[in-house]
Formats: sequence, structure tokens, C-alpha cells
Amino acid sequence: MQTLARDFREMFTEQVEFGGLLYQMAARDLVLRYKQTAMGVAWALMMPLLNTAIFSLVFMRVAPIATRVPYPLFAFCGLLVWNYTASALRFAVASLTGNTSLVTKVYFPREIFPFAAVAVSFVDFAVASTVLVAMMLWFHVRPTGALLYLPLIVVVQTAFTAAFALLLAMANLFYRDVKYLFDVFLTVWMFSSAIVYPLDGVHGWLGVLLRVNPMTTIVDAYRNVLLYGVPPAVPLWATAAAVAILLPLSWFAFHRAEFAFAEHI
Repeated sequence: MQTLARDFREMFTEQVEFGGLLYQMAARDLVLRYKQTAMGVAWALMMPLLNTAIFSLVFMRVAPIATRVPYPLFAFCGLLVWNYTASALRFAVASLTGNTSLVTKVYFPREIFPFAAVAVSFVDFAVASTVLVAMMLWFHVRPTGALLYLPLIVVVQTAFTAAFALLLAMANLFYRDVKYLFDVFLTVWMFSSAIVYPLDGVHGWLGVLLRVNPMTTIVDAYRNVLLYGVPPAVPLWATAAAVAILLPLSWFAFHRAEFAFAEHI
């Protein structure tokens, strides 16, 4: 137990010491991501808007479904939250293998790479959130006191994404086909997370599976506090407890394995 506590203390201390490097890595990745794109930061807005338009056409014209708020607002909120996690994980999965010279030649906490991927995607998330605010004003959806829960939900999602990012980056370093399998998994995961449809009409064993999905819980929590004006449902607290265990375990596993990273580059 003392050894474990010492390791966690060392991990945290290293992150504090190399906090400036984490900032520089995130800033570098943010600049590189948009440097050669014609629209720049506008890409952070285009993806959820484009997907919202497509799903609105499907679920308002082709196969209409009932939602508690106008469907475009319902869909954009879910897609905004989903894109934050999905984008962070896409970049994190190859964050180690894409920086081989740094991983093999210079010592610093290697978890900075997946953490930087999460930080960059958080910036995209913050920028795109301005569109959600504009849509809430357009559809006359007013915030309530439940908005006080929003920081907690953001922390839970960020911690969950960071934990998953550590595991994916490490797994892809040892098994290079992980990033290809993950693309398939990400598509399945999106449609099993109730991002663009409500859970009310899904029952039976399928409904149970969808409801135990952490992303379903997180997306519903955002909709509750932002769109419906009510506190998060009970499952969010279970997800928060699970994340509180998952992140330290993922970080510890990553820290223990990083000494073997150079051998697998």
C-alpha cells in the first residue's frame, strides 16, 4: 500500500513539474490541427452542425421521433458531447506512435501525449458550446438552477475520456491494429449511446445495455441540466464513482508500462 501511494504521489508530482510541457504540447497540437485547414477553428463547429442537419432530416422527415425539446437542439447537444470524447480518443490512440522521437530520446511523463489530446478536444468542445447556447436562445430554452451541476458533469466526462485515452494510447503502442479496430468500435459506440435518439422508447435487454453505457449517462446528464432544467439522474453518480476508480487505475497501468514503450516503438 505504501508503494502504491508513493507511485501515485510521484505521478502527480511529475505532472505538476511538467505542466508547462503539457500546455506546450496541447498548444502545438491545436495549431497543427488547424494550420493547414481553410476554415480553421470553424471545423470545431461544422462537424456537430453538419451531423445535426443530417439526423434532423432523418428523424424529423423520414422517421419522426418525439423529443422533449426541438429535435435539432436535442441532437446538437448529444453530438457536441459525443464529439468531445470521440475526437479526444481518436487523437489519443496514436499520440504515442506519432511522437516516436520524443518517446525514445527525451524523458518526461509520457501520459502528457494522451492528456494533450484531451485538452485540445476540450478547446473544440468549448468553442462549439457557443453554438449550443445560441440554439438554446433561439428555441427559448432557459437555464435553471440545475446548471450548477454542469461543472461536475464536465469533470466526469473529462476524467472518463482521459482514462480511456491512456488505455488506448498504451494499447496501440503494443498492438498497432488497435487504432483500426477502434474506428469500428467508435461507430458502434455512438449508436449505442443514445446520442441522436431518446431512450424512452427503448425497452428490454437492449434498453438495459444502452442505459449502463457511461456515455449515455453523461449525455443524458448534459441534457437534463441544460435543456430540461432538472438535476442529473442517479446513474451519473454511479458513473462518477466508477470514473474515480478507473482514472487512477488507468494512469497507474500507463505509468508502470511506460518504461517498455521505447522497446515497442
